[in-house]
Amino acid sequence: MRPRKKDRHLPACMYHKHGAYYLVKGGKWLRLGEDYQASLLEYARKTSQAALGGMPELIDRALAHHFKVKRLAANTVAQYEAAAERLKDIFAEFEPRQVMPKHIAAVKVDLAGTPNMCNRILSVARIVFSYALEWGEVDSNPCVGVRRHQEARRDRYITDAEFSAILAACSPYVRNILEMAYLTGQRISDVISIHLADISPEGVAFVQQKTGAKLVVAMTPDLEELIARAKALPRKVRTLTLFCARAGRPVSYHTIKEAFARAREKAGVADVTIHDIRAKSLTDADAEGKNAQALGGHSDPRMTARYLRGRLPKIAQAPTMPVNVR
Repeated sequence: MRPRKKDRHLPACMYHKHGAYYLVKGGKWLRLGEDYQASLLEYARKTSQAALGGMPELIDRALAHHFKVKRLAANTVAQYEAAAERLKDIFAEFEPRQVMPKHIAAVKVDLAGTPNMCNRILSVARIVFSYALEWGEVDSNPCVGVRRHQEARRDRYITDAEFSAILAACSPYVRNILEMAYLTGQRISDVISIHLADISPEGVAFVQQKTGAKLVVAMTPDLEELIARAKALPRKVRTLTLFCARAGRPVSYHTIKEAFARAREKAGVADVTIHDIRAKSLTDADAEGKNAQALGGHSDPRMTARYLRGRLPKIAQAPTMPVNVR
């Protein structure tokens, strides 16, 4: 780079033009201000952020901190990481202070075709800028005021016949896990984490990985029979968990999800996911007059309603024939 002929007192890439100071980087002129001292401070801030890696570095750092302070399920972490990669691609050329509400709004518009993924990306962005605000790296959170997409609520209910067909297509190891998910109303990730110490005459104790909610699902004859069946399955080594693979290794969420997909296809049951088992459990419990909110571990009844509303057809009562018409 040839030496400057003028403004030699200015640091590299800083220029004075038309009464203002600019940082020139990548062919872009970033206005620093008109006052020399204030412009030097702004220059130092922008160049120090650039050295750190801009938005991609902030996203990695903020998420790493979030995962450290929050107890999240492995599946949730994987979803956040996938959304973070998309967010880093979108804002690869941005410094944190350059991201404005209009840029976040543009992301929402551009990804409107995939509302679920878009909402995850917006959630990650909100988390990232919340930490950046706490750390003094931005003056405001540009995600505030940008609403999430309205996601279509899933309304698929697995009938008893469909559930029976899926279970019949599973191996004994997988079948026991799916039955436990139904009888307890818990997520698969929590079911495969059941330790023998969590089981007592009172019931099965859970600490939900996603929410941290603690609950005990009361022992029933069905649960007792299922637990005995699970313990009786052959395993090469003794384990601390109720469920394990034949070789004694822990069972992964991915393994059960793939096994469910194969069983569903073999049973000829269309348009169901492994998450629908929890919805069936809570819906059936509610239909039996039991507390579905307590079973789901929800602090907000609206969350439970997302599982229940519209899943079973309402039974309408017809009028009685008037006596004088008979």
